[in-house]
Amino acid sequence: MGDLDGILVVSLEQAVAAPLATSRMADAGARVIKVERPEGDFARGYDRLVHGESAYFVWLNHGKESICLDLRQTSDLDLLKRMIASADVFVQNLAPGAAARLGVGPDAMRATHPGLIYVSISGYGEDGPYREQKAYDMLIQGESGLLAVNGTPEGSARVGISVCDIAAGESAFSGVLQALIARGRTGQGRVIEVSLFHTMAEWMNVPYLQTRYGGKAPARVGLRHPSIAPYGAFACNDGRQVLLSVQSDREWAAFATRVLDQPDLATDPRYARNTGRVAHMAEIDALIAPILGHLSREQAVVLLTAAGIACGRLSTMEDMTSHPQARHITVDSPTGPVELMDRGVRHGTDTPDFGAVPALGQQTDALRAEFAADRALA
Repeated sequence: MGDLDGILVVSLEQAVAAPLATSRMADAGARVIKVERPEGDFARGYDRLVHGESAYFVWLNHGKESICLDLRQTSDLDLLKRMIASADVFVQNLAPGAAARLGVGPDAMRATHPGLIYVSISGYGEDGPYREQKAYDMLIQGESGLLAVNGTPEGSARVGISVCDIAAGESAFSGVLQALIARGRTGQGRVIEVSLFHTMAEWMNVPYLQTRYGGKAPARVGLRHPSIAPYGAFACNDGRQVLLSVQSDREWAAFATRVLDQPDLATDPRYARNTGRVAHMAEIDALIAPILGHLSREQAVVLLTAAGIACGRLSTMEDMTSHPQARHITVDSPTGPVELMDRGVRHGTDTPDFGAVPALGQQTDALRAEFAADRALA
């Protein structure tokens, strides 16, 4: 039994942000009904790399029930309203205003169901001058300033995963948990608004504050750090790279003595303080490169670890398929079992029962029967 056992979630969702939020709810034991268009969540077609299924869809939709509804049809729209009337949580990531035009906006739904927790996920929020703009992950990375600080001096680089969608989905999940706690005290639901832009803007507070109050925007420095040195990736003699980070002046003294074998650098006025090391970042990197460049990556890790220096390996995705620290879960899918990376959160020794990935509309007939109009009137 999960912590959200007995909670019914109905979600009119597609893509990443909303499905991630409801996936977390399903993992916690909630019953999640995923409402799809007749052609399905378009994330089903992002790729066909997991036994013919989409990697995105498999990751974000295990443990859910799928019903296909054509909301242009009055009967299907009425069915959706009946499902929402029975739900504890309703999640939707339609364009702003679209849910209200369908008659399933927050005012209409909560007028007769005050205990409902209503979650709207959008690109820019329900108001403001950007309200109507289309919003995909890369666009939000750009608008939020993330691309301005990510990349190299030569140009910006997109973060290689859907970080804005993921951040918004996690924010929606935490908002629902907070609302469920409050409802347990008051009996009242609430409306929760989550936008990709505002979620990512909040994550950008450090560079924002540095720019707003310090007058200095962080530079794009690749795998280096604009405020810490030495910090970054260094090539080894086996073609691999090792990552390291020196976070304090004490660590710098150990690094200079035990890694560079130049103890005098620990007190060199150019390098003794982090601000000086940042100012002389290129010089320090030039000192490090030949030392680590003569070692294999594993030899470099041994040397750095022995010196008490934080380090790691720049893993490829092939490395991650057999990473010794990784945990995995297995879920069923319409085309066979799939091994996923486990979630970052563990609750003691409990192992949740991860449900299967649904085929498109797999539970449509059963759900139509369960929420039929005659049963609602009974």
